[in-house]
Amino acid sequence: MFFNAQAIVRKSINNATNQFDKLAYVGNNLANYNTNGYKAVRFEQMLKESGYIDGAVRTDARQGALRITDNPYDIAIEGQGYIPVTSKNGEIQYTRDGALKKGADGYLYTNDDWLVGDGIKFPANSYKFEIKKNGDVMSYDAAGSKGVKIGNIPLVKFAAPEQLEQGENNKMIATDESGSPELITENKCIKQNFIENSNTNIYTEVNEMLRLNASMIASMRLLKVADDMYNKGINIRE
Repeated sequence: MFFNAQAIVRKSINNATNQFDKLAYVGNNLANYNTNGYKAVRFEQMLKESGYIDGAVRTDARQGALRITDNPYDIAIEGQGYIPVTSKNGEIQYTRDGALKKGADGYLYTNDDWLVGDGIKFPANSYKFEIKKNGDVMSYDAAGSKGVKIGNIPLVKFAAPEQLEQGENNKMIATDESGSPELITENKCIKQNFIENSNTNIYTEVNEMLRLNASMIASMRLLKVADDMYNKGINIRE
């Protein structure tokens, strides 16, 4: 009886810990429901031969819905790919959040001031600009003038995008499991005046949160039963 109670306690604690971990990811997905280009994170549980539960974290790389905007700096990726961006300290991460802007120095940045690609600078006399499907950025110095290419917004892909890890402010970090970034050389995936929504399914996440809550309550009750068994076992021995 004493041995069985200990085994029940260990497995119940293991289950509850995994459920709390999974609940954290579900909560994060719900919190980012309105975040541009956000990729939901899945905590997949597996039952080991020992009877204990283990989990693996994977990114849901599926595309979110696209919506039209009136901002010419907004772009969306239709299909696979990530935009490489660089922080002020030289760190490179990857994003599908295409809400971009022109910085005070004329360069193209993300909304949190990460440089897009290798650096795309708009001329001071730029009348308007256009972002083509292949990422080429064209600048026009007057109405009816011929456009001049001032840079290209690159796209990269990964062999296993579900193995990318969450980085800073809705960016992704490459891992050994995801593979190294590979440049997409002939893409036609970029759409100006569009933004990709989060791919979080709010109904699925809410249902999962309710299920996890019920599971954790059951685990706590089981721990109470095991605790009672443990105390009875001690009393018998005494």
